[in-house]
Amino acid sequence: MTRFGVYEELKDKLTTPTSKPSFFTLVAMASTSGFLGGIAGNPGDILNVRMQHDSALPPEQRRNYKNVVDGLIRMTREEGIGSLWRGVWPNAGRAVLMTVGQLATYDGFKQVLLNNTVMKDNLATHFTASFLAGFVATTICSPVDVIKTRVMSSTDGKGTVRIVTDIFRAEGLRWMFKGWVPSFIRVGPHTVLTFLFLEQHKKLYRKFKDLD
Repeated sequence: MTRFGVYEELKDKLTTPTSKPSFFTLVAMASTSGFLGGIAGNPGDILNVRMQHDSALPPEQRRNYKNVVDGLIRMTREEGIGSLWRGVWPNAGRAVLMTVGQLATYDGFKQVLLNNTVMKDNLATHFTASFLAGFVATTICSPVDVIKTRVMSSTDGKGTVRIVTDIFRAEGLRWMFKGWVPSFIRVGPHTVLTFLFLEQHKKLYRKFKDLD
């Protein structure tokens, strides 16, 4: 919500009847909104990663959070409030890349399709642009996704630089796109459905407000 809200607000501010933001401006806006979204969503993201990976840990290392609220309370009590933003920089970096890959790239692909093909502003164009955006987002986010998951699920307190160094030493460059296919299976449909629903919502909103 933070990513989309900030991005759309910035885009509205810079769009006039005679001009639209350039692709590089869209990238800058997406980077800003993604960074803010990454910070806002970090506590929930940590809990998501920890609860998903808990069963893979030895019994003595499992956290066994009952639910999200229990996880937030225990993290704050046992590790300090700063633990809620553990891994915030790789997470914010990932949110920047994801937002650029999804929002700015979607708008860019959509404009290219409308300007250079016979496609109109309809579901087919929205689907094509969002599918391509999902592909780009998955690819550029893959390395950061791996780092983020390793940092947030770590139980030994290693810093981001140490974890990345260990990954390079053990796996070489292969780690950067480890899990790309399952990531695309998740991000691709998510991106497509997000923009299909978003475009329909915008049309209904403009019709309701008599803006067309």
